[in-house]
Order: sequence, then structure tokens, then C-alpha cells
Amino acid sequence: MRVLVLGAGGYVGSALTERLAAAGHEVVALARSGGKSVPGAAEVRVGDLADPASLTAAVTPDIDAVVHAATPSGDAGVDAAAVEALTAPLRGSGRAFVYTSGVWVLGATGDAAADEDAATRPIPIVGYRPEIERRVLDTAADGVRAAVVRPGIVHGRGSGIPAMLVRWAAEDGAPRLVGDPAVRWPMVHVDDLADLFLAVLTDAPAGTVWHGVSETAVPVRDLAVAAGRAAGVKGEPRVWTVEQAAGELGGPFAEALALDQSVSSRLTRDRLGWNPSRPGSVADLGEGSYA
Repeated sequence: MRVLVLGAGGYVGSALTERLAAAGHEVVALARSGGKSVPGAAEVRVGDLADPASLTAAVTPDIDAVVHAATPSGDAGVDAAAVEALTAPLRGSGRAFVYTSGVWVLGATGDAAADEDAATRPIPIVGYRPEIERRVLDTAADGVRAAVVRPGIVHGRGSGIPAMLVRWAAEDGAPRLVGDPAVRWPMVHVDDLADLFLAVLTDAPAGTVWHGVSETAVPVRDLAVAAGRAAGVKGEPRVWTVEQAAGELGGPFAEALALDQSVSSRLTRDRLGWNPSRPGSVADLGEGSYA
């Protein structure tokens, strides 16, 4: 396949680009400016989420599939227009469009794990994201093989939100977390997530939602302690209240870090044969790519 990837130079997108190339596919990266090299990409095209015409122009007939793995703009109108622009050339073709969302759209889940069929209850930082998901899935009725992937908190390669925990521990001389230490995060290794994107591109039916979660509910306390080990510090985590964290991180992100979730990917594994195999998040933080 020849796959157009938005966000190919980012954390998730770069792992996906590497995985696609390893599987024999050709990646066309979309960048906001010309002359930029994207490792693993066979070609770089210019486009911007805020410029719908540039997005439509990038989806030429030689493109077999599109993956939107770029960071959302934060503006509902801009992101909706971007989806419309990217999917317009795909309508009636049966070509794939994969949109990257996230488990925060599910909100606080309680003790029972939320599966792929669970209702959305988004927290403010992703408040409009379910509407974008709906727009994506609705294109299936127009002949687009549309799918939504909801990753958990992504770890691996020493990057992502877990890297922030390591930085905090190094700065404080002790592990740090936001909110209740009993809070749990659904987790996924970035390379397992890349495997999932490949499976969705090749095998997912139109109009489907998939959960990129390899660990259903990891206590954030365990993650913070492991981040401390990576930073060379020990002890129980220092608790940063949501209000304290909001002063530095902003209220919506602080609330997201304090969100307690349990999220299942059972249907994703059963239906796509996805089998995550990389190190778990606590081991990766304490002794793996962050150490």
C-alpha cells in the first residue's frame, strides 16, 4: 500500500512509519512545510490541518490509505474540516481512512473495564473528539473504509507522557503524580500500537472503533515509582493536587492526568488478532527505554 500519514514525524506517527516501511508499504508523509525530511517516508507532501484545500490535494489517486495521527488543532471546526477534506477524495473508493482518537473520550470508567462499544463521556480536553469520531465513522456510508483507533497512554522509546513523570522525579528528587495515587491509566507500547494501526489498515471493516490498549489499568503510583527509578530517586510519590498541577499544566491536562480509567481491548484483539508483545509500562519505565 501507499499510505499518506499525517503526523509521520511525531511520536506515534514515526513508529507507524517505521512499521509500515518494514512491512513493505510506502509512506507518504504530510508536513506543514516543504523541504522537510521524514525518516522512513518515501515522499513528503505539504499540507496543514488549518488548510483544507492542501489536505484534499495530498490525497491523490495513488494513495491507497490515509492515517490521521497528527496532534489535533484544539479547534473543533478546524479538525472537522480537516476530516472532511481528507475523506472527500476517498468517498466511493473503498480506500481506508484511520483516525487517531484516544481513551480519554470514555471519561472515568469506574471499576468495570470500558470496551470498544462503551458510550463516550469525554473529559474537557477532548470534549469535541466524539463528534470527530462520529464524522469519521459516518463516511463508511459513502464508501470509505473508515476506522477509529483509541490508544491508551502511550509509552516506549523513552518518550510520551511517561517521560514527563521521569522529568518530574529528576526535578523533585522524588516521584510525583497528579491526584489520587489509586488512579489507573490504560497503557500501550508505541510499537504495539504501530502493529495495531497496520492491522486496522489491512483488515478492519468500515465503520469500526478499536482500542489500542495492552494494559487495562495500571496504577499511576506504580508508574511514578518506576519513573523515580529511571531518574535515580526512591521513595513514595509526592502528590500534586489537580489544582496545583493546573497552575503549571493547565486545568484540562491536569484533569486528564488525574483521570481513573480501566479500558479493555478484548474485541480488538479477538477480531484483528492483535497480540501486544512489548515490555509492560512499569518495566519499561523502571528498567527499559526510560532508564
